[in-house]
Amino acid sequence: MKIFSKISIFVFLAIVFLSCNTSSTQKKNNDNQKPNIIFYLADDQDVYDYGCYGNEKVNTAAVDRLAKEGLRFTNAFTAQAICAPSRSQIFTGQYPLKNGCFANHTATKQDIKSVTAHMKRLGYEVVLAGKSHVTPNSVYQWDKEWEPVPKKNVPREYIPLDSIEDYFKTAKKPFCMFITSKYPHGKYFDVENPNAEDLKFYPFNAHKKNNKAYIKSRAGYYRSIEEDNKQLENVLKFVDIHLDKNTLFIYSADHGVSGKFTVKDIGLKVPFVVRWPEVIEAGSTSNQLIHYTDILPTFLEVAGGKITEDMDGKSLIPLLIGKDDEINTYVYGVRTNQNILNSEIFPSRMIRDKRYKYIRNFNSLEVVEQNLTGKPNVDYFIKRGAKAFKNEPFEELYDLENDPFEQQNLANNSELKAVKERLVKDLFVWMNEQGDILNEEPGNMPIITPKGKKGFKLDQDTPRRKIPDSIKNILTKDDYMVIEHW
Repeated sequence: MKIFSKISIFVFLAIVFLSCNTSSTQKKNNDNQKPNIIFYLADDQDVYDYGCYGNEKVNTAAVDRLAKEGLRFTNAFTAQAICAPSRSQIFTGQYPLKNGCFANHTATKQDIKSVTAHMKRLGYEVVLAGKSHVTPNSVYQWDKEWEPVPKKNVPREYIPLDSIEDYFKTAKKPFCMFITSKYPHGKYFDVENPNAEDLKFYPFNAHKKNNKAYIKSRAGYYRSIEEDNKQLENVLKFVDIHLDKNTLFIYSADHGVSGKFTVKDIGLKVPFVVRWPEVIEAGSTSNQLIHYTDILPTFLEVAGGKITEDMDGKSLIPLLIGKDDEINTYVYGVRTNQNILNSEIFPSRMIRDKRYKYIRNFNSLEVVEQNLTGKPNVDYFIKRGAKAFKNEPFEELYDLENDPFEQQNLANNSELKAVKERLVKDLFVWMNEQGDILNEEPGNMPIITPKGKKGFKLDQDTPRRKIPDSIKNILTKDDYMVIEHW
């Protein structure tokens, strides 16, 4: 792939597009010079649970095939290990704090242009096939949208395979399709008599090797991964039959299930495999830091458009054509434990380069007294949140080169003082640019709620959290920071 360093990206892409369209075997649905784009997104799957990422005990043959035929990224990230915020980044090119969807089940700001507006302007049809979990409809105006479909004897709905194949057969324009699976997200398959020996364990779950309930759940999770792999195999078969080689195909999973709701790598690091025949070198690997905010900018450049100034991401085209350019010096992470079934006040922010990672847990028990407001009802929930995560310190620093599973906190290591100071400084610069609701000042601990009645209130029961009767419904609207667009 060294040849690509001698020619411009745009000239190279133009050559590729033209060559793909002069082929005598060209499929009928791609009568243009722009590539089709397909993004397949799995749901709640750890990056460590793929054959091509080192887990030989799980069946991911279809993803492994993509890795053999394309480019596998080892440092790909989402900013939030939650469904809606993770997806909002893919569709907007913006981090959750900027696009507004930084708590689960909440909406993107209404004045943002998403992938649907950008790609339509460039002549593409934009299609969603499967799980959505993003709002409002005014921001996400799909040309076509197909819901997941029921299937017998499986725990979750399937992607709409028939509609996908029919579309591949008949598409008249270049298209950008997001195929969004509900697998392997629980409810998992019920596996009888599971064996711990059939699972792979890591430092973050090795202590559960003898936990029968965990082993049963994990075995069901592996089986659900296999079911998703079957869906992906069908999609790839349809691509091979009905589409020409000028098709950019990306596989990923929205976040890791083992680190869900955290800013640890087991939640934020994602699988990311890209195949583009005649453009991407088969069997290649990139260790560069990339992020979900880079996806839309990449699509825009592939389609011949320009990245807008409001986007946080950058194009990945240099990496796709074989260069080893630094795309991002840092990637960032956001943790918001409010508006979920286990709602508590415990926000965190993360900054990470290729080697070091810094986390600040703003309502750690170490500093909770600084966060109190003097309002007894509010302070009760601030203290409750800190106690719920009593084992998590105010600051965390990890050397990921030597400690990839973040087992040894080096925040108080004097030899890394300069590293920590750099990361802290740059984290708060980014937070300020994002319009974060948190800042460096002590005592700033907002409790958030959606406008209107939607959302989980801190002073009310949820299916997973019980509130003492004496403090139910004690918070007023004035106690909350109301997020108007939610």
